[in-house]
Amino acid sequence: MTTHSNFYDETTDVELDLTEGDDSGDSLTGHDSHDSELGTEGLELEERQALRRIVGMSTELTDISEVEYRKLLLERVLLVGVWTEGSAEDAENSLAELKLLAETAGSEVLDGVIQRRKKPDPATFIGSGKVADLRNLVASLGADTVIADGELAPAQLRNLEDKLKVKVVDRTALILDIFAQHAKSKEGKAQVELAQLQYMKQRLRGWGGNLSRQAGGRVGAAGGGIGGRGPGETKIETDRRRINTKISKLRRELKDMKGTRSTMRQERRRHSIPSVAIAGYTNAGKSSLLNKITGAGVLVENALFATLDPTTRRTTTSDGRVYTFTDTVGFVRHLPHDIVEAFRSTLEEVADADLLLHVVDGSHPDPLAQIQAVREVLGEIGATDVPEIIVINKGDLADPIALAPILHREPGAIIVSARTGDGIDKLKALVEASLPQPDVAVDLLLPYDRGDLVSRIHSEGSVGQLEHTADGTRLTAKVHPDLAGDLTPYQVAAAQ
Repeated sequence: MTTHSNFYDETTDVELDLTEGDDSGDSLTGHDSHDSELGTEGLELEERQALRRIVGMSTELTDISEVEYRKLLLERVLLVGVWTEGSAEDAENSLAELKLLAETAGSEVLDGVIQRRKKPDPATFIGSGKVADLRNLVASLGADTVIADGELAPAQLRNLEDKLKVKVVDRTALILDIFAQHAKSKEGKAQVELAQLQYMKQRLRGWGGNLSRQAGGRVGAAGGGIGGRGPGETKIETDRRRINTKISKLRRELKDMKGTRSTMRQERRRHSIPSVAIAGYTNAGKSSLLNKITGAGVLVENALFATLDPTTRRTTTSDGRVYTFTDTVGFVRHLPHDIVEAFRSTLEEVADADLLLHVVDGSHPDPLAQIQAVREVLGEIGATDVPEIIVINKGDLADPIALAPILHREPGAIIVSARTGDGIDKLKALVEASLPQPDVAVDLLLPYDRGDLVSRIHSEGSVGQLEHTADGTRLTAKVHPDLAGDLTPYQVAAAQ
């Protein structure tokens, strides 16, 4: 502000000189000499260029039970889990994963607690006695959010917020929030919004009796207000109806997008192009593996659910056959059912694939649990019959002793490192050997003006012998039945 002050001082001096040289005694600026001496005009402009904060003007309510909805702020969070089955190590690993999810969402994790119970309490998830202890812990740590390691029923969510007086989020809402942050494509955003609305519809709540109020006003014949169905419709009914309308619209849009994706798959099928789907746990290195094999250039980040939109890239085998790699969304323990339903069209890429690369994080403390969680989701989308290769990634960081149980349970597993490139060539060879092989043998004599057929044989089939003769290109190959039909006129036996 120093520059502005000097400018106003110089302007004031000029005005004073002009005033003193005027016989009438009136200021040329329209102000009297007293105002000019004080520099009032300059001070007003300075004040207009500055913002002065007024203390106590914020209207944000500190009691979460008094607001209908507040933006999800995961800044200082406390994690709470219920250990119902398995070992203590399993429960701790689950809470450690919840910590990574919370940090991915942009929060600071203060602490985590676990309670041993036969089953979660139907009213408060952890029991009324532990709620009091949790409230004291929240107050002592200064947490503003509690994240439960599980899916809370609407009643559990409401009771915990009423007793803890802070925002309560369950695992499902946390994953949905991460998906909303990372969705980039139009289809991905629509899928995430659909899952969020389906989750939100059952958890509408308000303060006091707000959502049970009936519509009023004189707009419309029945006096129910604009968009209402009459004075008897409550606010919660109006909100649910609008959510259902939005859900129907999103499903129609996703159906159209699904048609586009299906057309692309059918086109690949028509040309008999084999497809390989890369699936696995989130942050296991699926995108890194795709980049290493095909040079796709997909975003790689050490974070959960860094990429949501599927990416398909073409590559070739050592003998020239074309096939595709598709990177899909990552999985996680207890992946919300709403997410699976919303992303079904994307996950169908896995179910329709000819081969599945199941990527596992070899450096994870419990890789076998990762495999189990992924296979549960694969069962939900009907992909259990797809031939599977277990790919243990991050082999350079893995402990060989920890990998022994996986290799014992999955004899066909292969260890690679997408970062260093170790094992990638062996994986490519294994993928090529596992792809569907063309099985129709042909012996052809193709004219030189049918180079397009020669190119198709190289890309879709397996060429045995090739010789350029005076009459044309003589070759033997194995091709798919569709291509064999197009080659019938050029069979050597027919030419003779």
